[in-house]
Amino acid sequence: MTPTPVNSVPTPPRSDDSIRARSIAKYRKRAAGYDASCGPTQGIRERAVAALGLQPGQRVLDVGCGTGLSLPLLQAAVGADGAIYGCDQSPEMLAIAERRRIESGWGNVMLIQCAAQELSLPEPVDALLFHYAHDVLRSPVALARLMACARPRAMVAIAGIKYFSGWLAPLNPWVYLKNHGYNGSPGELTTPWDRIAPLLDDWAMTPTQLGMGYIGHGRVAAGMPA
Repeated sequence: MTPTPVNSVPTPPRSDDSIRARSIAKYRKRAAGYDASCGPTQGIRERAVAALGLQPGQRVLDVGCGTGLSLPLLQAAVGADGAIYGCDQSPEMLAIAERRRIESGWGNVMLIQCAAQELSLPEPVDALLFHYAHDVLRSPVALARLMACARPRAMVAIAGIKYFSGWLAPLNPWVYLKNHGYNGSPGELTTPWDRIAPLLDDWAMTPTQLGMGYIGHGRVAAGMPA
């Protein structure tokens, strides 16, 4: 019998709560060494933030902000008159982000420990950044909540991991295992943007890392409920 390719195996349905619990447990172990592991994706982070086209004074939400590695880039883009919100469900990751905020003296950064499914902001934002926030992208409940936090036509940029296609597809079991180390719902990597893309206008996607990653961007679709 020919084995079924990893990227063809259907992912069984799993509740957001169980996915969150697995993710929190994984990041509890990874938090202390997380920053040191992110060097290879720094350029992708910079490209994703640039895709937002932020202007001084704007408001931006960093979804799954982790240890706050995107905060310096966002701060440089919106300036002291702007506002940056970061949400993450991992207390260990967010504690590092909070230290980064305090040490940098960023009074315009608000960090919120909560699931994306439960997020509430004091004001709508002009842009949303999803940097390697795979579990959030697979949750329709989370996506609906986040779209409700955005202004009409807010800019959205996404960077993440995906399966290889073509001649590199035999490497996809390794891609799955790589994603499994971080996410509570590590599968569904063929088109991981397919639940947010219908909520956006002008969606465009560019592969990165020889096809193992991607950067996508668009705008919150006109007529999205607030």
